[in-house]
Amino acid sequence: MKATVWDGDEKDSKYSDIDIPAEYVDKAKQYRSELLELVAGEDEELMEKYLETGDLDEADLRTAIRKGTLSFSFVPILCGSAFKNKGVQQMLDAVVDYMPSPLDIPAASGVKPDTEDVITRDADEKAPFSALAFKIVSDPFGRLTYFRVYSGAISKGDEVYNSTKEKRERIGRLLLMHANQREDIDTALAGDIVAGLGFKEVTTGDTLCDRSNPIILEKMEFPEPVIHVAIEPKTKADQDKLGKALKSLSDEDPTFRVRTDEETAQTVISGMGELHLEILVDRMQREFGVDATVGKPQVAYRETVTKKVESVEYRHIKQSGGSGQFAVVKITVEPSGVGNGYIFEDEITGGRIPREYIQPTNQGIQSALDNGVLAGYPTVDVKVSLVDGQYHDVDSSEMAFKVAGQMAFRKAAGMAGPIILEPIMAVEVVTPDDYMGDVMGDLSSRRGRIEGMEANGNAQNIRAQVPLSEMFGYSTDLRSRTQGRATYTMQFHSYQQVPEVIAQEIIKRVRGE
Repeated sequence: MKATVWDGDEKDSKYSDIDIPAEYVDKAKQYRSELLELVAGEDEELMEKYLETGDLDEADLRTAIRKGTLSFSFVPILCGSAFKNKGVQQMLDAVVDYMPSPLDIPAASGVKPDTEDVITRDADEKAPFSALAFKIVSDPFGRLTYFRVYSGAISKGDEVYNSTKEKRERIGRLLLMHANQREDIDTALAGDIVAGLGFKEVTTGDTLCDRSNPIILEKMEFPEPVIHVAIEPKTKADQDKLGKALKSLSDEDPTFRVRTDEETAQTVISGMGELHLEILVDRMQREFGVDATVGKPQVAYRETVTKKVESVEYRHIKQSGGSGQFAVVKITVEPSGVGNGYIFEDEITGGRIPREYIQPTNQGIQSALDNGVLAGYPTVDVKVSLVDGQYHDVDSSEMAFKVAGQMAFRKAAGMAGPIILEPIMAVEVVTPDDYMGDVMGDLSSRRGRIEGMEANGNAQNIRAQVPLSEMFGYSTDLRSRTQGRATYTMQFHSYQQVPEVIAQEIIKRVRGE
């Protein structure tokens, strides 16, 4: 029942607690009464005390708020302004008072490498060391790896084991980070969040642990990129800097990928959306001093099959002087189910194809997956069974079976009802009521499917699924339609089939017709 007042408007101004001004006293009493009723329900003893006295002291109140927060009965909300650094101290005090300590929550669990047995690590300094790397930052001093220590202790100079990649690493320096300042420390204990210098191959989501007590903590699942853009340096001087900048940015952000297109020799960057890539290109310029030209965004389409075709045979037989090539394979191709990826089953019996030729056949099929039969996009969610084949004692080779596997899959995929899939985005638009019709009409014109709406004050939240290919330039369009008053968020939802008319357009465009 105090008012917190800041002395000035400038950042970091001093504050003090004073008596509540007269005009706010009644409202404060009303809300305090509601607060007491709410938190007293968390504990029978407190409820009795509250019913007897009509009030609770500060210690009881803090205990009850903590209990309710830990059980998710309610969520404390605080006021403040990060920009002026006001209310930040009170928020940090509330974190200490109400949020769970590592002792209030279950022990961290993970799996034992190779066995997949679930094991736990208590938040104890004497337990075996385990930590999770959750952020990589390129720093003028080197590559900083932020990690949280779940159990045990680590000191600078120690060797640790990266159980995710099965590599040993040595930590050079340990740093305690305070925003843009850092403090060297000798040891980090269970519960600490620190940054390490000296790691060579650690990436976001890797587990660091004690070599003699390995564990892999909960893995982070990163979505596949849905948008591609070609990028090239403006000058020769930018060429080397571009490579280093892209390497640093892809180390920091696992959803950002870089590759070289084999056909065009272009450098292609991929990410989760237009804005994602715009920010990364801007960072390249500001932080790494690289000037680059960026091409038009390209959507990451995929291909798949829709029906089962059985026993499709391909004969790879060449006799042209010297040693020939002989490989015959027979495969069955069918959909593996959404999200199940590529599945290969070996159903060869009686030595129809020797064991040493099974894997090359599988490799040949996998190489065919990279270029789909319709428009050359990667093929996903397909199951291939190798059911029969023939070989020749002299002329058969691994390469012959690799080619046979590749060509057999292309032949079978063409017969298995191939379709093109496109990334569909979950879009949420918050718009004033006046523009709701306009916004919904625009989403529908972009092949969007409206999933729901809910009122939020005098604004409407519109949820829709929209193909990514129709969302380019949407932020500008939305601003102009709503006088800059609407906002939207967008994230990847799923891959779905492209309508036939649009699929034909895509195929024509790819083939240059």
